[in-house]
Amino acid sequence: MPLWTDEESDEQPRVPLSRRRVLRAAVELADRAGLDALTMRRVAQELGVEPMSLYHHVANKEAILDGVVEMVIGEILGAVEVAEGPDPAGDWQAALRGRILAAREVLLRHKWAPGVIQTRSSLSEAAIAYYEGVLGILRAGGFTYDLAHHALHALGSRAMGFTQELFEPDDPAGDMDEAMMEQMGMKYPHLAGMMAAIAHEPPETTLSWCDDNTEFSFALDLILEGLERRRLG
Repeated sequence: MPLWTDEESDEQPRVPLSRRRVLRAAVELADRAGLDALTMRRVAQELGVEPMSLYHHVANKEAILDGVVEMVIGEILGAVEVAEGPDPAGDWQAALRGRILAAREVLLRHKWAPGVIQTRSSLSEAAIAYYEGVLGILRAGGFTYDLAHHALHALGSRAMGFTQELFEPDDPAGDMDEAMMEQMGMKYPHLAGMMAAIAHEPPETTLSWCDDNTEFSFALDLILEGLERRRLG
């Protein structure tokens, strides 16, 4: 007597559950449905298993959040490794700029990730490896350890490709009509004048009047140029 039916024999073998498979499903779920959807039950549904099965690989939701950060920073490490850039000994600014913008490209694919990264109480080994690379570029560019330490503080989260934006994508300022702008201008003339002066037509970003990537790069260049003056001084 056969141990399985013909119908069962045609089924593909189930891929064993693993920590990496759980975390990959969690990242995909967060990408698709947002961070609020990242619960043990929803991740289990994504994998087609019972929620209790996850506890063999991740202890709780906090462990999942630690894990998805690890996965995203691992993706960043892969991206910066293949990114082409100059020898930092010859042009440290271009080398560091390329590294940071490569990291930003990854985070733009996982827009929920910066918020989670900022909530972690300690650096993962992947994050430490990333910052080791940043320090390596600064040292190759002629920075003392003291100035490199100041540089990391000046860059802050920007060193990994993200920062808290002044205006969020759903900020109502992005959808003001002319009447609202005129009304605002009477009370806040400088803010209204700035918004009118920098309006982008057509918008090329998440905001209707401000290009987040342009502003990120602008601030990054200011910091790098200032650090170079300090290095030379």
